[in-house]
Amino acid sequence: MKIIILGAGQVGATLAENLVGEQNEITIIDANAQVLRELQDRLDLRIVEGHGSHPNILKQACAEDADMLIAVSNSDETNMMACQVAHTLFKTPTKIARIRSEDYLNFQEQLFKPQDIPVDHLIAPEQLVTQSIRRLIDYPGALQVMEFADGKVSLVAVKAYYGGLLVGHALSTLREHMPNVDTRVAAIYRQGKPIRPLGTTVIEADDEVFFIAATKHIRAVMSELQKLESSYKRIIIAGGGLIGAGLAKQLEERHNVKLIERSAQRTEQLASQLNHTLVFQGDASDHELLSEEHIEQADVFIAVTNDDEANIMSAMLAKRMGAKKTMVLIQRGAYVDMVQGGEIDIAISPQQATISALLTHVRKGDIVNVYSLRRGAAEAIEAVAHGDEKTSKVIGRQIKDIKLPPGATIGAIVRKADPLLAHSNKMIESIAQKDEVLIAHSDTVIQPDDHVILFLVDKKYVRDVEKLFQPSAFFFG
Repeated sequence: MKIIILGAGQVGATLAENLVGEQNEITIIDANAQVLRELQDRLDLRIVEGHGSHPNILKQACAEDADMLIAVSNSDETNMMACQVAHTLFKTPTKIARIRSEDYLNFQEQLFKPQDIPVDHLIAPEQLVTQSIRRLIDYPGALQVMEFADGKVSLVAVKAYYGGLLVGHALSTLREHMPNVDTRVAAIYRQGKPIRPLGTTVIEADDEVFFIAATKHIRAVMSELQKLESSYKRIIIAGGGLIGAGLAKQLEERHNVKLIERSAQRTEQLASQLNHTLVFQGDASDHELLSEEHIEQADVFIAVTNDDEANIMSAMLAKRMGAKKTMVLIQRGAYVDMVQGGEIDIAISPQQATISALLTHVRKGDIVNVYSLRRGAAEAIEAVAHGDEKTSKVIGRQIKDIKLPPGATIGAIVRKADPLLAHSNKMIESIAQKDEVLIAHSDTVIQPDDHVILFLVDKKYVRDVEKLFQPSAFFFG
């Protein structure tokens, strides 16, 4: 696939790194010549220096032959105009834009249409991060929560602690502990390295365990791996930007939320917009302020300002003063692994959330959901099985007979109810509720249109997965 990436910042560079090794022809555009040269020195890609929305620059990038434009510069306006120019002058088939401004996002249904602003897929990083944090609030104790098949299935990462019912026992005993709940361990990371989960694998304390189950059973499975944390009630948010404000708005109805914002003008604005959130003007790393707001009673302290160092320092201070859990937004990828653990319980990377959303649209075959994990080393994928037993490499086959690439695991299948049986929108919703969640076992047979959730320990095999789910008229088993 020929892909043009506009913007060589953290997202653009990370995306290029993800895609270069997947038989793609990548051209990256940026106004910073030095950044482009550094990228070209370590990656096999073309570079074009200049303003990415200018027709002559897109022409230099061979936009007329490109399959896809991914505009992820720091300017919403540049990203939108690049999509417009690519559409009008070069007929680029697929155009993706990162849009951050709430002013545009509030009118996205009216604005982003082929006849108006021709953006095929819109990526809003702040919304993605807000959703990610919200899922962590909903499942206390989880390190990551990823939803598939319209939220019917979840893949959850937790740390196994001393005292957990399964620590010191083999995975095969999971069914004995929970005879009425079907689940599967998709991956285990021990001291940062993946180990293959088998029935005989014994879970050790501090293992990072990725398990998959029907979303309604997630808390029950989590209780087997660690002491179940109480629901979070008291939450303090540091930072009143798009993420902090959006999070407060989502949480304030069911939680006791306080928000600390440095800007007096923004504080006044937020106080008028939020109904049940207490908004304070001040510095979240101010010991006296945190003491006055009873930080020791906080179930979670969430630092989401635009300053990595400020987020880290305020969260460390909050933890030392008694906050039970800390979550920190970190822009720089190098910081994520360095700070997570100890006083920082969970480090959240907006880059990884954005990359995951972008990869969903880049992957070949019918890949409808992608989560980039372990700083891009691993991936969780939702793929749809198309074709029949004659044209598909997976349909009509038991999982044990499917030739999966090394380190790949099929965790679950969602079997969709037939929407053709519906005669109205209400009936469609009713039928969707009857979708069947099947946790994958060796004798499970994949059927046409099944949504298959896979975990790849090594993302270099993603092309093999794509090929596996692409039907061919010439495949005969």
